[in-house]
Amino acid sequence: MQDNLSQALERDVRMANDANCFALSEATDGAAQEGQSVFGVILGTGVGGGLVVEKQILNGLNGVAGEWGHNPLPWALEGERPGQPCYCGQSGCIETFLSGPALARTFENICGTKIDSKEIPNLPDDITDPVFLIYENRLARALASVINLFDPDVIVLGGGVSNVDRWYQTVPDLWTRWVFGKECDTKLVKAKHGDSSGVRGAAWLWPATS
Repeated sequence: MQDNLSQALERDVRMANDANCFALSEATDGAAQEGQSVFGVILGTGVGGGLVVEKQILNGLNGVAGEWGHNPLPWALEGERPGQPCYCGQSGCIETFLSGPALARTFENICGTKIDSKEIPNLPDDITDPVFLIYENRLARALASVINLFDPDVIVLGGGVSNVDRWYQTVPDLWTRWVFGKECDTKLVKAKHGDSSGVRGAAWLWPATS
């Protein structure tokens, strides 16, 4: 597709998915710019991931590097197996536990009320705490598997579900349970450029020196 567009437009065309662009933006001049290796996560309607090493997107041979959301939730607990069906055709994918709709589903299971995930952080702590305890445990397990495989300097979160401030304290405290060696200096940070990061990352597909 990229080559076809380039030929049709008679100019250079560069393409990357939204998670890769998000990760590149935050790694270049955002919240993760001090890191040499960065894993960018979008927690929204779906769950996406992107890998950036030395300000360059790591695509992989098959173009699926960083597709973290479509791996099984690691260290699954009783009641988490086999998990919800995922649109990718599998069941129990990380996306089915950590997306915005998944957070809303957990809230409904615990509280008995349907609610949009965007509204949940605005509720009193005594209501959200049991829901967030489940979510942050799952997020910590999922990110620990990334650390064990990729060992990034920084993990940066974006998307609507990233706007829960407690994640940035509780999740790093939890993930050492599953990180190999039990020690972890990886930083977990919130995106600096918010919803603009994907578009900014697309612009960064052309380095400033080119």
